Amino acid sequence: LLIDNVEELLPIVYTPTVGEACQKYGSIFTRPQGHYISLKEKGKILEVLKNWPERSIQVIVVTDGERILGLGDLGCQGMGIPVGKLALYTALGGVRPSACLPITLDVGTNNEQLLNDEFYIGMRQRRATGQEYADFLQEFMTAVKQNYGEKVLIQFGDFANHNAFDLLTKYGTTHLVFNDDIQGTASVVLAGLIAAQKLLGGTLSEHTYLFLGAGEAGTGIAELIALEISRQTKAPIEECRKKVWLVDSKGLIVSSRKESLQHFKKPWAHEHETVGNLLDAVNAIKPTVLIGTSGKGQTFTQDVIEAISSFNERPIILALSNPTSQSECTAEQAYTWSKGRAVFATGSPFDPVEYNGKIHVPGQA
Repeated sequence: LLIDNVEELLPIVYTPTVGEACQKYGSIFTRPQGHYISLKEKGKILEVLKNWPERSIQVIVVTDGERILGLGDLGCQGMGIPVGKLALYTALGGVRPSACLPITLDVGTNNEQLLNDEFYIGMRQRRATGQEYADFLQEFMTAVKQNYGEKVLIQFGDFANHNAFDLLTKYGTTHLVFNDDIQGTASVVLAGLIAAQKLLGGTLSEHTYLFLGAGEAGTGIAELIALEISRQTKAPIEECRKKVWLVDSKGLIVSSRKESLQHFKKPWAHEHETVGNLLDAVNAIKPTVLIGTSGKGQTFTQDVIEAISSFNERPIILALSNPTSQSECTAEQAYTWSKGRAVFATGSPFDPVEYNGKIHVPGQA
């Protein structure tokens, strides 16, 4: 059914519906759809993995539920993400369902609402952190390789920033891993930007990029853009990064903030005076491409879009945060405020928009 009706069912299987399903997972839970491994199984994770009936697993999507889409810590209720993503592996990639294994690691939750919810299906305790968390993940990764071999693909999804980068660094050389929030999103967005050049003309190196959001997705996309510019121009990656600017919760990331920045933000700390908010950053940097990965809805305000449109004939605006409620702006807002001139794409599906007698179809990244 999904294979034959992908366009119609995709918003139900994944964003935006999967976000609501995760929020209400305990209330609608009827039976397990994936494999749950909790801290209580520490010391016997390999044994627990062997309980899964299928043996020829090719791909695992795993989450610990700490950063589900733009919705935050949903604990065990984040299982909807691995299940939904693997449905796409089958529908769009042709991977047999029996070769797919969705896993949620239950290490607790810091979501007070869930801890007090009688229908919450996970452990009712605060999240494990530090060495306890690291040891649990180490045992899990070792057990996966023991049980399914070195060629099984492990896709990390919706981990919090600090863990996502650490896991990718730690296991990138010993296991077949990737993080779709850092690397998968980046590859799709880069493809979209390359496609936009066919519409607008020019090259990636001719643009100036400004991000709202400097977490996994933002820094992952930024790095891949810089790498592609470096590949095309043969310029050093350090030079190419200077075309990319990021805004986080404290404002524009600049060199004067470098000492206080998390390690994954430091490459993007360029020389510039302090800028406190997105609108001021747009006016100061004058980007040609505006990319939202903030997880906060309605942050591309009318002032912001009108500002970028004032010095770009065709501004590229990507409002990528999921689900739909967290999108930085809607398609209607982008086209209306840019007077129909924006090249626009989102992370969740939006309907076509009619503006000035012309139908605009937003892209999806």
